[in-house]
Order: sequence, then structure tokens, then C-alpha cells
Amino acid sequence: MGNVFVHTMMSLDGFIAGPNDDMSWVFRHAGDMPGAVVDEVIARTGAVLAGRRVYEVGRRVQRPEARGLFDGRWRGPHFILTHAPPTDETDPSYSFLSGDVRDAVATALTAAGGRDVLVLGANVVNQCLGVGLVDEILMHVVPELVGDGVRLFDASTLRASLKTLDVSASGQVVNLRLRVDKAVA
Repeated sequence: MGNVFVHTMMSLDGFIAGPNDDMSWVFRHAGDMPGAVVDEVIARTGAVLAGRRVYEVGRRVQRPEARGLFDGRWRGPHFILTHAPPTDETDPSYSFLSGDVRDAVATALTAAGGRDVLVLGANVVNQCLGVGLVDEILMHVVPELVGDGVRLFDASTLRASLKTLDVSASGQVVNLRLRVDKAVA
């Protein structure tokens, strides 16, 4: 069975999106993303689990060449955890789920066929961490202070112990690979 992992780019002050879901600061650092790491993530991902906000932000992307996960390089099932599924989605790779995050992860793991489930979006990441479902976090920290927006972690309620697996740098980006220590949770 695959792992459940988080893969994201984050500002030094803890944001994954700026005010109004602004992602322009992320694109300034796209050239520093380690290609081998991104290729590994694409290869290991069998399904994606995300929240409605991630879905909506993805739909608003103005650059057609950047549509789809990893600029369209990854294809597979997307599970969107939401209480209000859209009625106009025509892409059959999208499924909309509501209910308990444990059930959503189980559905995504089954669809992943032994590969990993990539979890995207602060809300769903925090839900998965809160119930002990995340195995690994792969984070690219960029030298930006965004100041406001969407924080990755809800530090007021979330507690987790992590073990560092790897730290590296590529250009201006610091790459952190962490394993969630479930024995401490």
C-alpha cells in the first residue's frame, strides 16, 4: 500500500498562498525546483487528494501551459474533499467526496493502486495530520516573506513530531523531506 504525503512550496513565514490565493511568488522560484525531486513525486503519485480551495485556485490559473498538476505532467485520479461539489466539472479524472477525511484517504489509496497519495491544500493537510494519516512531508521553502494568506499548518491546534530524512538546496530553494513520527502522535 502506498504512503500519504504532502508536497508543497512554502514561504519562509509559513504560507502556501498569499492574500487572495496569490501564487505569483511561487512562480518566481519555479526555476529553482529540483527536477529530480519533482520527477520522483510525479512517478510515485498514484492519486491526489485536495480540498475545494485548491480545486478552485487550479481552475483560475491564467496560464494554459500551467494547467494541471506539475504543469500537466501528472495524470491520474483527483479526489476533491468538499461539502459543495461543483455541477459543471466535465473532467472524468475528478471525483468529489464529502464526509470523513479517513474515508477520503482510503478511497484515494485504493485508486492509487499501490502508489502514493499526494495531499494538497492547507485544510485537507491539517485534517490528515490531525488524525495521523500523513506519512511524509516534502516541502520546498522559498526565500519570501509573504506576510498574509493561507498558512500551511494550523499551529493553534495541530501537534506532530517529525523526523528529518533529508535537507538540500537547489538555487534559492531549501528542500525538506520529513517523516511523521506516528509513535509520538
